[in-house]
Amino acid sequence: MLRVIDAHTLAYLDLTGSTAETIAHVRASRRITVMWCAFEGPPMIVRVHGTARIVTRADPEWKHWAAQFPPKVGARSVVVVTAQRISDSCGMAVPLLTYESDRQQLDRWARGKGEAGLRDYWERKNTTSLDGKPAFTVADRGVPPMEAV
Repeated sequence: MLRVIDAHTLAYLDLTGSTAETIAHVRASRRITVMWCAFEGPPMIVRVHGTARIVTRADPEWKHWAAQFPPKVGARSVVVVTAQRISDSCGMAVPLLTYESDRQQLDRWARGKGEAGLRDYWERKNTTSLDGKPAFTVADRGVPPMEAV
């Protein structure tokens, strides 16, 4: 889930996953590139190059940023991107694909885990990146109930 905030800012809701690579690497360098590929229509790729910051559930800004998105039980953070360069290129090697529907598995899984189960999962799986960079800490988890996200 992505929102364009203004001419230089976009934000996306970071959902629970098996790793926290983007979070760890943004925290290490603040650099980020977000890429979109056209899977139908003209073959195009668009990239936003810039810096990012992570707003976690414990951050005072959490309620403001989380309110920009539909409620999601497994939301871990919001990634706020400041664009420094926007570029496009051909996507001639990008395959043509047809959209069928959104998957519901992650929502069902997160609801089934419940608040305590998600916090335990984050502790076991999301504290460091695959290369050992710090991602989420105990302090990042905050206290808002999952249903409030």
